[in-house]
Amino acid sequence: MKPETTKTDPALVILIDKPLEWTSFDVVKKLRWACKFKKIGHAGTLDPLATGLLILCTGKKTKEIDSYQAQEKEYTGTLVLGKTTPSVDLETEFDAEFDVSDITPDQIQKAAEQLTGTIEQIPPIYSAVRVNGERLYEKARRGETAEIKSRTVTVSAFEVGTNRFPEVDFRIVCSKGTYIRSLVRDLGLLLNNGAYMQSLRRTRIGNFRIEDADTIESFIDRYKLQ
Repeated sequence: MKPETTKTDPALVILIDKPLEWTSFDVVKKLRWACKFKKIGHAGTLDPLATGLLILCTGKKTKEIDSYQAQEKEYTGTLVLGKTTPSVDLETEFDAEFDVSDITPDQIQKAAEQLTGTIEQIPPIYSAVRVNGERLYEKARRGETAEIKSRTVTVSAFEVGTNRFPEVDFRIVCSKGTYIRSLVRDLGLLLNNGAYMQSLRRTRIGNFRIEDADTIESFIDRYKLQ
């Protein structure tokens, strides 16, 4: 009888705290190489400039990836009002600057409320969405434009803190497919201003929390001792 799992093809759900500047696929490649996994994939991309919870599945658990991707997600981070970048984060250079002196905390709160609930959202041009078989960010990096269709997403919570204005700390709870950079961009537009995302951290996917995640190195070290 064939065993259900082997050392190189175990059925695991792995929680990793993705480091800054790593792509999600970088983490997959590192664990595949270091742990000799035959079959491994991640359950939901994090941008290179975001950190936090990344779920990876190995062996037969890869069949569950779609179910993890569909679960509600929570993020914390910081946006900055008064400037914009084409990518809505620090991947690209600033391209515009705005006066923020007339913006009030109440206006910021009301803008966040307008972006809460079931909303229509257009993904950023610098995103992994495919248009005619090509990733949008590939077109953006060549300076090309593309028609991007809106998508329906649900934002259950969009909490903002303005004590460090024009930096605005936030906590967002949202459905699958929500782009946090789009929420940042749209909040700036609602204020007749501009905004970019300074930092982003994914803290929860469904019932999985960042507090239970390993660093890449600690997971590899522990796995090799088994």
